[in-house]
Order: sequence, then structure tokens, then C-alpha cells
Amino acid sequence: MSVGQWLAQLMSSLQDPQKVARFQQLCGVEALASCTAAAAADPREDEKAEAHLTGESRRRERQPGPSGGPPPPGSDRNQCPAKLGDGGAPNGVRNGRATEVGPASPRCAGLLRRNSLTDEEGQLAHVSNWPLHYLFCFGTELGNELFYILFFPFWIWNLDALVGRRLVVIWVLVMYLGQCTKDIIRWPRPASPPVVKLEVFYNSEYSMPSTHAMSGTAIPISMILLTYGRWQYPLTYGLILIPCWCSLVCISRIYMGMHSILDVIAGFLYTILILVIFYPFVDVIDNFNQTHRYAPLIIIGLHLALGIFSFTLDTWSTSRGDTAEILGSGAGIACGSHFTYKMGLLLDPPLDILPLARHPISMTLFGKAILRIFIGMLFVLVVRDIMKRITVPLACKIFSIPCDDIRKARQHMEVELPYRYITYGMVGFSITFLIPYIFFFIGIS
Repeated sequence: MSVGQWLAQLMSSLQDPQKVARFQQLCGVEALASCTAAAAADPREDEKAEAHLTGESRRRERQPGPSGGPPPPGSDRNQCPAKLGDGGAPNGVRNGRATEVGPASPRCAGLLRRNSLTDEEGQLAHVSNWPLHYLFCFGTELGNELFYILFFPFWIWNLDALVGRRLVVIWVLVMYLGQCTKDIIRWPRPASPPVVKLEVFYNSEYSMPSTHAMSGTAIPISMILLTYGRWQYPLTYGLILIPCWCSLVCISRIYMGMHSILDVIAGFLYTILILVIFYPFVDVIDNFNQTHRYAPLIIIGLHLALGIFSFTLDTWSTSRGDTAEILGSGAGIACGSHFTYKMGLLLDPPLDILPLARHPISMTLFGKAILRIFIGMLFVLVVRDIMKRITVPLACKIFSIPCDDIRKARQHMEVELPYRYITYGMVGFSITFLIPYIFFFIGIS
């Protein structure tokens, strides 16, 4: 067997959805049929569980696609056909948590994650290992918007603005390349059945490579690279943090049924390649963003051009909006850091005092950190809500797109790109300029 044949066979084996299904079973996850079989002995219990799951007496039919048109990529492989006799249902029909059928019956769990744009919902599943389940739910959140919108501001406001800015530069680059690569390769998600889809929030996107695995690799490695020699801490911290963070995120995506083993391995290796090539230029990029006279114009133009390019790669999916959101956030944070630097609000410590000593934690220091997080995040949420309410109707009006159905309207590039780009651009700008100015004004900077 030649090397090429061996590699092809290995890739085919690592992409096999049966391996994902066996891993889920090993972790205590089984398909819906196991739950319904336990409830079949008592129809009244099944009716109670159904009412608890749906909150209504009738089931909703799954829509064929996000706009009533063709189904999202890979959906023909991801849908589990309903069988009237055994209580089976297509993915996304029911959402919630089933009640226990008896004292000896394991609980059933329907994941509450739902894609508001495609109406897909988590598949009902039989979960017997709840500590492991919650651990993997936490792991998958390390690659979602909630984590990013808390993690990056915390670094910029409370720990080290320079490290926070450069983490964002790396994150934007890695995530953008990962999302674009997905739409070029166009590999579908693992087939269901046999895989149990515990999460379908990103199910309309392609699978290869796993961008969760990419961010879960890039962020901890970059944190260690950026802070080592700048902060005083043992290197063993990094040697523990990197494998724990990276492996948790990667394994959680397999557990959730969103990626094959090959997807997460490719995401990990792809990220290492990106860091090897681009990490030496991170300092240059950050210095340019802060000091160059025309940096804001170049930043906005470049990120907008990258967003337009990504929207032309393939048909609509949630990756379009995610990519624009990432680019908008990166552009906003970079532009905000430029004006912050020009006004002298957040000055990086001089190089001759490095490495930075750890300040003893006092009540004053802790109280200021809590105030910064509370006030800052409140301002971020207000800015995001206001911009959402303004940009979508305005884009619809400018481009003459019907606005009666927001979900359909947002599937147009003319609406989705400015909505995501402007909204999260303002969020990023607030994080690095407006909010630090507020901190300076009220004396908690």
C-alpha cells in the first residue's frame, strides 16, 4: 500500500460517523429510541413527557430550510426520519428535558440550544453520565459568542490590554481562515443516524475543519506565547493549560455530534500552521493598528473586503453571519485601540519594567475589577441591542428588501453583512475606546 492510499484510508476511517456514535455511547449518550422504549409501557407518562418537552399538544414539523427553500448543507444526511410506530422524530422537532419514567430509568435530555435563524433544535437524547455531559457543554461554550464577549473584554479591562488586543488579532485571523476553508471544502456534518445531534446551532455550516477546535487551540497557545516573559509565572502553567483547554474543546465537539475525529484533528493542525506563519507578524499588526495615521481607514476597508469575499464563497449558512461578526469585532477593537492610544487612555507599560509583577489582590483592586466588568458589559449589551434595532431595518430599507420576516431578511448579504459588521464593530470599538473612557471618567481605570 502506497503512502497516498494509506493516508486516504486513515482519513476515511477518522471521518467515519460510527466512531463519533461509539464515542457518544461510551460517554453515556444514546439515541431517542432508548428513551421512548422505556416510556412505552405507560402512555400517560409518555404524554406527560411530551407535554413537558414541547409545551404544546401538537408537534411542529421541521422546515426544509432556513427560508423555505433548499435544505441547509448536509441536512439530507443529518436528518433522522420519523417512524410513527416507535416515537421517532426528525432532528429539531422536539426540544426540552424529558421527565423520568421510573426510579430505575435513566434521565433523558433534550439540549436547549436552538438556531433562531433555521429553527433547528437539539435532538432528544438519553444521557446517563451527567457530570461528563455538563463538562462537555462547558467545553463547547469555550468556542461560542458568550465566551468571547466575556473573555476578551476581561483581558483588556482588567489584566493586560496589549495581550488582549493581540489575542483578538490572532482569533480573527484563525477564525476567518477556518470559516472560509469550511465553505471551500464543503464537507457535511457527521450523519445522523448514527450520530446523536446534541447541538444543532451550527448545523447548517459545513464541518471541515472544526473552528471550535481552531479557537480552542489558538487562544491558549497564544495566551502563553504572549504572556511568557511579560508576566511572572512558571512555564508549567502553560504546559498544563494548553492541553487541558485544547483537548476539552476538541472532544466536546465530537461528544455533541457536530464533528468527526478528522475535523478536530484538522482544525488543530491547521491552527498550528497558521500560528507558525503569522504569529511573528502579530506585534507589527498591533503596532500598526495603534500608531499608523491612516490605520482606521485601512482596518475598516480590509475587514469589509474580507467579509464581502466570504459571502461569495457559497450559499447562505450561519457561517456568513459568524464571519462578518468576527471581522466586525476585530475591526472595532483595532480602531478603538488606535483612538485609545492617540488619547493616552490605555498606555502599555514600558519594556524596561518587564516582566510585570503580580499585584497583591486587595478589596479595592477586586472591587474595581467587578465594577469594570459590570459597567462595561452593561454598556456592551446596550450598544449591541441598539445597533441591532437600527441596522437591520435600515439595511432593508436601503436595499429594498422586505423586513416583515427578519430571519429571511438576514439571509441576504446586503442585510447580514452590514448588520453583523456594524453592530459588532461598534461593540469592539466600545470595548477598547468608549468603555475605557468611561472608566477613566469615573475613576476606576
